[in-house]
Amino acid sequence: MKFVILFVALFAVALAAPQRDAETLRYDSQVDPLNYKYIVETSDGKSVQEEGDVQDLGTEDEAIVVRGFYQYIGDDGQTYRVDYIADKYGYQPQGAHIPVTSK
Repeated sequence: MKFVILFVALFAVALAAPQRDAETLRYDSQVDPLNYKYIVETSDGKSVQEEGDVQDLGTEDEAIVVRGFYQYIGDDGQTYRVDYIADKYGYQPQGAHIPVTSK
C-alpha cells in the first residue's frame, strides 16, 4: 500500500512539472526540383540542418543523397550532435556518443 501511495505521489509530481515549450528561432528552407536544404533552430537548444540532391540523374543509379546533422541538449546538460549521410549505402550516423562497430 505504501508503494502505491508513493507511486501515485511521484506520478502527480511528474505531471505537475512544467513542460518546456520551445519556440522556433530560425527556419530557412529552399526546395528545388533536384535538391533541397533546410535549417531549423529552437529555443530549447535543438537544431537540425539537412540538404539533399539527386545524383546520377537519368541513370539506373539515380538516387537522392542526404547529408545533415541534428543536435539537442540531453537531460544531463550535454549537447549531443549526430552527423549523418543517407545514400545508396543506407543511413550512416556518426556522433561522439554513438558506439562504433567493427567490421
